[in-house]
Amino acid sequence: MKNVLLVLSLFCVFVSWSQNYQSAESVEYDAANDRWLVANGARMIVDDGEGNLSFFGTGNATHGTEVLGNTVFTIASNRIKGYDLTSELLVMDLQIPGVGFLNGMSNDGGNTLYVTDFSAGKIFSVDVSNLGSPTFVEIVSSTGDTPNGILYDGSNNRLLYVTWGSNAKIKAVDLGTFMISTILDTGLTNLDGIVKNSVNQYFVSSWAPARITQYNSDFTLNGIVDTPALNSPADIGIAEEVIIGIPMGDSVIFVTYVVLGVDDVASNPLQYVVSSNPINDASFIQFNLHEVTDVSLTIYDSAGKLVSVLLEEENASGRHTVLLAGLDLSSGLYFSTLQTRNGNYTEKLVVK
Repeated sequence: MKNVLLVLSLFCVFVSWSQNYQSAESVEYDAANDRWLVANGARMIVDDGEGNLSFFGTGNATHGTEVLGNTVFTIASNRIKGYDLTSELLVMDLQIPGVGFLNGMSNDGGNTLYVTDFSAGKIFSVDVSNLGSPTFVEIVSSTGDTPNGILYDGSNNRLLYVTWGSNAKIKAVDLGTFMISTILDTGLTNLDGIVKNSVNQYFVSSWAPARITQYNSDFTLNGIVDTPALNSPADIGIAEEVIIGIPMGDSVIFVTYVVLGVDDVASNPLQYVVSSNPINDASFIQFNLHEVTDVSLTIYDSAGKLVSVLLEEENASGRHTVLLAGLDLSSGLYFSTLQTRNGNYTEKLVVK
């Protein structure tokens, strides 16, 4: 029987125009127009996902962004603004008195936004049914922590938010009682963003280690993107169930999930994959660990000389991905070797 293996590819966005990334904090996918909208300090930037950038009108977005209907809502220096997606004109401007640091934002797919106040530990709901006269309610007056990225999780009638600091947590707010509970002590530091796909898999960005962690619907670990390409990943977004946009200050990268056929997983129990090959800046190595184990991932040239050490550390169980961008290898044949306590695996790498 044919099995399937979920793998992912990443590519970096590089720009050279005046519309460049300097303070990319949040990304949101605009499905109607097939584009990404990025909060980037003083101006909101449109990214087509292929490195082409432009300004979104005069839109201002410093932190959270949310597309709801034909409006993109942004957090802009502690104000909540709305811009028409077609005209790119300002259609809503709301100031909530006494806030500390508005940061994360989500929506319920109807008329309600949910916004976190990072420094004051509050959560607000905002009714945007009348853009000319929006209203707000403080639904959580004190979380007792630093609520950062937030996600409306309607299938479970709750909000999920992630916290800052060491051993950061994933927490839930019951939308019936507004009581807070801890879903998971992650052991990670500085959680920033959280998104979900249609099969209730959750993705969380962390600063230390700098990675994207994938959880199952019950928040058991499912996979990890842990590579040198990630640096302080901020408030992530998701598109078409298969692409994750990751803002990182002066750059944005995109993670694309692709289902590949695997005819004989028994011969490759760690599901060790190199794609694509010949390698380029979008190539990656992926493997799946069934337990916590020491991992050595190295590259040798055709003469057997060690040319690069990609990983040399203990790794958690789950799926791991390592970017091959920036290796700067001369043309030729190389070998990538994965060593764990459960066996050694080697794959050819071709550099043209």
